[in-house]
Amino acid sequence: MAIRFTDLEILELINERKILPASFNSKSQLKDKQGHKEREVDLKGEYGNDFRVIFRQSLFNVLDFSIILATFQTNSSLPFRLCRYNGKSHQHSNLIEKISFYNFHIHKATERYQDLGSREDAYAEETEKYFDYLSAYQCFLSDVNLIDLEQKPTLFGEPIHDN
Repeated sequence: MAIRFTDLEILELINERKILPASFNSKSQLKDKQGHKEREVDLKGEYGNDFRVIFRQSLFNVLDFSIILATFQTNSSLPFRLCRYNGKSHQHSNLIEKISFYNFHIHKATERYQDLGSREDAYAEETEKYFDYLSAYQCFLSDVNLIDLEQKPTLFGEPIHDN
């Protein structure tokens, strides 16, 4: 049986606080995998939900990347993609809205696209919130309430040093 969520449930899952493992950045390296580099990390949310964050970066095009937040439910081993932050490497079309664009974009799971029988995250919106993989990662952290304990606070883009 396929997982199905309402728009409200999707929003609640995205907003649930999630913490990256303590050594995530210092020990994380994307591994080569068929034309791209990839890394996955499984997390528990503050309410006990299971999440997976997937990082992908093309080996050939710096604008071809995805950062994905998925969830798993106890009755299914299939991931449900809550949102996906994509680079500017391909044209995207929203079937229901009948619009297409070629830009950085954020995919969002919706009830409408589930009802249509499409991938749950087939809907996407253009964004100017990020312009490369690193800025997409920063945006993703904030938007999905993902806490990176190793991330150093900054002031005007510069690290804040404790004296």
